[in-house]
Amino acid sequence: MAGDDTEMSDVLQCTAVTPAPPYLTHHLHLPCLSHLSYLLCELGEHDQRTEHAARLGAAETPDAPAPWFFWTGTGPERVHRAEAVPWCPAVLRHLGTGVVRRCTFFDHHTSPHSWGVTDPLGDLIAEGLVSGEDPKGWAQP
Repeated sequence: MAGDDTEMSDVLQCTAVTPAPPYLTHHLHLPCLSHLSYLLCELGEHDQRTEHAARLGAAETPDAPAPWFFWTGTGPERVHRAEAVPWCPAVLRHLGTGVVRRCTFFDHHTSPHSWGVTDPLGDLIAEGLVSGEDPKGWAQP
């Protein structure tokens, strides 16, 4: 897929959140997740029939499937699963700069590709971290 970032309209990130089930660290052998209490859907906004998805960690190698957590519904109605799935093969090439961006979602996702999803709150937090600001009330290491 070739194109220009400016030609695409951005979609806000889905705001669905779900408690992380305890089996993520025990049965899936993902100790890096032991500190997680909640998982946030990383996809763009989507309808209720589409599964929410949160990447659980990095793949063993760049092209290997990555662990994802999928869910629909809330409370006792929630249905979920966790599995390693292949990456989306879509690539965005910015012809003017030569920059190539791979989609960071799983293969066959239904929402827009990762480069078309914006997270204003995440961007604001990242901006503060990158600029070296020390917002009041933030714990420092």
